[in-house]
Amino acid sequence: MKNERIELIGVPISAVNMDSCLEKLFEDFEANRGRYLCFANVHTTVMAHDDPAYRKVQAESLMSLPDGKPLSVLGRKQCPDMGQVRGVDLMRRLFSEAEARPLRHYFYGNTQETLDLLLKRLREQYPALCIAGAEPSVFRDMSGQEEAELAERINAAEPDFVWVSLGAPRQEFFCARMQGKLHALSAGVGGAFNVLAGAVPDAPRWMRRLGLEWLYRLSREPGRLFRRYAVTNTRFLWCLLTEHPRAKKHERG
Repeated sequence: MKNERIELIGVPISAVNMDSCLEKLFEDFEANRGRYLCFANVHTTVMAHDDPAYRKVQAESLMSLPDGKPLSVLGRKQCPDMGQVRGVDLMRRLFSEAEARPLRHYFYGNTQETLDLLLKRLREQYPALCIAGAEPSVFRDMSGQEEAELAERINAAEPDFVWVSLGAPRQEFFCARMQGKLHALSAGVGGAFNVLAGAVPDAPRWMRRLGLEWLYRLSREPGRLFRRYAVTNTRFLWCLLTEHPRAKKHERG
């Protein structure tokens, strides 16, 4: 299965939906170990547009998934089967299939308080889920030695997936640095830990379906998110209209 991507404002986004994403992951899971997934939205796409190093991280991922609804909507003009693949939804899908896919999951990042809530809820909701381990973020840049020791601790737990909650772009750079050092597939999932832990409510389904998840988040955290949405959403539209009027499509093996 080829890894087809489209370019939105010069940033490659994987042209997949939930089912084709899973097909790509599990067609040869052993070959995918050590690699990483990115979850792209308008904010991360604008950051990648402006930062060549971050764009390279997105481009060299196993997949850069259309977490944000606008990306999948625009992508369908080139790839009609493209659909939104949110990090939290991929996690729920895999956790709900724990009996059919007996995978081991490791959770890295966020706070100890959130991790405690997360693991408690996951054990209640998905009793067949195998939790290999969890460790909170140190909330600072780690030295090379510290990252090597973290990789050793994670590998010792023998996970299949390492879910990373450090926030963008920190989590994507982390996953890229860990490529080949971890024996598991890693994925930066941002605020998914908070949602799954019940600390932050998910947007209503009707708002997600209409692509209004950003509006729901803004209504809950206007002080933190107003500038982000005002600046990055406007910049995304400007770049889309002036720099890349047509989405480009290419394939990666």
